[in-house]
Amino acid sequence: MTLFFIVTLNGLTLAALYFLAASGFSLIFGLMRTINMAHGALLLLGGYVGFSVTEATGLWGLGVLGGGLVAAFAGALVQFGVLGWMQGDELRQTLASIAISIIMADLMLWYWGGITYQVELPEMLAGGQRLPLLGVGYASIRLALMGFALVTGVALWLLIQKTRFGAVIRAGVDDQAMLRALGFPIERIFIGVFALGGMLAGMAGVVAASALSIAPGTDLQFLLSSLVVVIVGGMGSVGGAALGALLVGLAEQYGLAYAPTYGAVFTFAIMVLVLAVRPQGLMGKAEA
Repeated sequence: MTLFFIVTLNGLTLAALYFLAASGFSLIFGLMRTINMAHGALLLLGGYVGFSVTEATGLWGLGVLGGGLVAAFAGALVQFGVLGWMQGDELRQTLASIAISIIMADLMLWYWGGITYQVELPEMLAGGQRLPLLGVGYASIRLALMGFALVTGVALWLLIQKTRFGAVIRAGVDDQAMLRALGFPIERIFIGVFALGGMLAGMAGVVAASALSIAPGTDLQFLLSSLVVVIVGGMGSVGGAALGALLVGLAEQYGLAYAPTYGAVFTFAIMVLVLAVRPQGLMGKAEA
């Protein structure tokens, strides 16, 4: 039972990390219908910047903020300079964002090198906590990661569903011409959405570098996991991203613990099953 509890907690931690990584991707891909294959590169950029800021200042929170802001600026630049000119042309967007991802990965490899980095944790998150109900101890940073993912998910849902900005985003996806006729600056709004998605990716990168580590290739790992999470949960749905991340994270950890030979198969089996039964995702809306 102790092994089961530890594996379950590891699965929830991984699910929280996947949700943080996929929420920005889901926001951009699902609401704007923009395929940003450079999302993983934004996450890795945020992680690297967060490491550098934390090393320079000794402040972990400032590292998370710095990584998020730099990734937000980079995301806005990608939308303004490249992808915004290809709105509605998914193939060109995909190819262009793949090229941007490769260029960013090479630039980061040149600047930060090919070694593994881990962000130093503040004292309050460096230790572990005893969980009396489960009878096990667990790392404080992993517990904080689950709490951070929960707060982020609720805040993002409220932003999209309960605010005027969220209503404008959703309206812009469905009828850009009408929104332009009403005087809303569509291009600037979508740049803002891209910046928000980039910020979520960058902050996820710093958290990943704190709870685990980052290195060249981390961008592809989280891009793939984000794609799977969004496909399973449904595009443009915060709840769908959370559900998809939960299923993928638990499946990976249970597979590694109880069937290590086939551990990687379970994730893709879930994706194939969802695509066969409900192509729009578990919480996605069917196209009219």
